[in-house]
Amino acid sequence: MENLRLFTSTYCPYCERVKLVMENKGITGVEIINIDTDPDMRDYLIEKGGKKQVPCLFISDQAMYESQDIINYLESHC
Repeated sequence: MENLRLFTSTYCPYCERVKLVMENKGITGVEIINIDTDPDMRDYLIEKGGKKQVPCLFISDQAMYESQDIINYLESHC
């Protein structure tokens, strides 16, 4: 499996939706990073992804935004 990192924030309903689907489907192996508690990773998200938008799933070094796109990817690849 590729290196998967999910960037989230504390009060994001779309992030919670993605995490709930992951929990309900038993999807593991995804590193979850909260940009509210890790400023270095927030800076990384902005630098590599081009914006501060969450949720953002990094598949290796490719950023994927939009919660439904992330859910679809995780359901079909994990």
